[in-house]
Amino acid sequence: MLPLTKEQEVALGAELAAKRQEHADLDAAITTLVASGRADQMLIQRMKKRKLGIKDRIVQLENLLIPDIIA
Repeated sequence: MLPLTKEQEVALGAELAAKRQEHADLDAAITTLVASGRADQMLIQRMKKRKLGIKDRIVQLENLLIPDIIA
């Protein structure tokens, strides 16, 4: 894999921060909906699926920004 340029690192870092915030926001929204007791289960499932997709993207971005070092 080719090394990232500084611009690419900055862009990926910004995307990573945005995805982490979106993940936290979704988690809070899901918790609030579940606690209300009147939430639509399909909506909650869709939100959980979206949250999982965001988590997958976070892992991808972290792997790009922090490469594995084989010792």
